[in-house]
Amino acid sequence: MARKPNYKFERMERDRAKAAKKAARALAKAEKAELENPSEPGTDTDSETDTDTATDEE
Repeated sequence: MARKPNYKFERMERDRAKAAKKAARALAKAEKAELENPSEPGTDTDSETDTDTATDEE
């Protein structure tokens, strides 16, 4: 005798697998972007020192 299908559970499992795959791809994409451009404009500490030295030179 065949088992009774549990459509809700199977759908939740497919959605969970899809979400995990999507999260892994997003993480890989973010890591790749970080390797290509390691410094963000707002997080670069050297830019703050560059502006300080530029005002001292004038």
